[in-house]
Amino acid sequence: MDPVRNPYRPGAGRRPPALVGRDQEIHDFDIALQRFEIGNDDRSQILHGLRGVGKTVLLHEFHRIAARRGWPGHAIEAGPDLDFPKEVANLARTALLRLSSRERLGALAQRGLSVLQSFRLRYQLPEGPEMSFGLEPILGEADYGSLDRDLTDLLLAVGRAAASKQLGALFTVDEMQFLRPAEMGAFVVALHRISQEGLPVMVVGAGLPSLLGKMGDARSYAERLFAFRRINSLDAGEARRALADPARRLEVRWTEGALDAVIGKTRGYPYFLQTFGQHCWDAVSHPGNTVHSATVREATPRALRSLDEGFFRMRFDRATRASRRYLRAMASLGPGPHLVREVAAALGTRSNRVSPQRDALIRLGLCYAPRRGEIGFTLPLFDKFLRRVTD
Repeated sequence: MDPVRNPYRPGAGRRPPALVGRDQEIHDFDIALQRFEIGNDDRSQILHGLRGVGKTVLLHEFHRIAARRGWPGHAIEAGPDLDFPKEVANLARTALLRLSSRERLGALAQRGLSVLQSFRLRYQLPEGPEMSFGLEPILGEADYGSLDRDLTDLLLAVGRAAASKQLGALFTVDEMQFLRPAEMGAFVVALHRISQEGLPVMVVGAGLPSLLGKMGDARSYAERLFAFRRINSLDAGEARRALADPARRLEVRWTEGALDAVIGKTRGYPYFLQTFGQHCWDAVSHPGNTVHSATVREATPRALRSLDEGFFRMRFDRATRASRRYLRAMASLGPGPHLVREVAAALGTRSNRVSPQRDALIRLGLCYAPRRGEIGFTLPLFDKFLRRVTD
C-alpha cells in the first residue's frame, strides 16, 4: 500500500493515530485542572512504567488539555546534563509572562518576575528577556542559596499569579528519575508548601519504575502529594483498536488472525504496536487493502530489525562489556524481574562481586530494582533482543 498514507507513527513521544487505553488518566487529569480552578486543589501526578508504554505521549496530551483551558505550561526533560536552576527559571518565566496580558503585567505576575530576578542572580543565571521590564529583584525571596527554599518561593509566586487569573500552571518533568536527590527533594518541598496554600500549580512527572523509590528517599511525605499512576501495556481489546482504527479510517482492514499475531509479538506495548503496524502496512502488496497473517509474517523480520537497531541497540550500546554480560545473564533467566542472587549464580559468582555492574545498569536506566534483592529490565521484551543479537 501507499507508504505516504501509512498512519502508524513509532517514535519517542509521538502521539499515535489512535490514543487508546488512556481514557482514565486523561479524564482524571482534566478533573484535577477543573478542581484547581475553583479552589479545590488536587494532587500532582506521577506516571511510572517501562519504556515504550506512552508516558511521554501522555505528558504532551496533558499540555494540550491545559492549553485549551488557558493554563501556561512548561516541559522539562531530566538527564545527566540538566541545568536544574536554569530550567526552573525558564519554567517560572514562561508561566508568569503567559499569565500577563500583552498590554501590561499583572501585579502578581510582576512581583513573580521580580522574585525570578532574585533567583537568577542567586544562581548566576544569564540575564533573560524578563529584564526588558526593568524589574528589580526582591531581597529575601528566592535568594537564600537553599534550593528547597528558593524553588518554593519561585513556585509560590507563580501559583499566586495563576490564582489571581482563576487559572493554574502546569509543569511536566519527563525522565524524572534522573533528577538529583537535592532537585527531587526541592520539588517535593515546594509542592508541599503550595498544597498547604491551595495554589493552582500542578507538576506531572514521568519516569521509570525506580522513580517511586527515589521520591520516597528524597522526602518521606512525597507519597501524599502525588497521585501515582502506573502506565502499562494495552490489553488485547485496546491493542486491536490501536492497530485497526487508523487503518479503518483509510479503508484498510486487519484480519483477526493478523491482529492476534501482532499482539502476540508485541504484548500490547504501544511503541511496538506502532512499529509492527508501520511495517505491516508497507508489506501489503496484494489487492484488497487487507492485512493478513501472511502480511505479519512477511513484515516481522523488518519490524524486529527496526526495534533492534533503534529502540534496543541504542541503549544496549551504552553499557560496558561487563554490564552487557550481566544483562545477558538476566536474559538467560527469562523476562524477569529476577532475584539478584540468581543472576549472580548465572554468572558463576556472588552478588557482591557484580554489584557495580548492577548499579551501573540502574543508573543508565536499563534496569530497575522492583524490590530489595531483585532486578528487572526497564525495556519490554529486552530479554528476547538479547537472545537475538551478539555484542
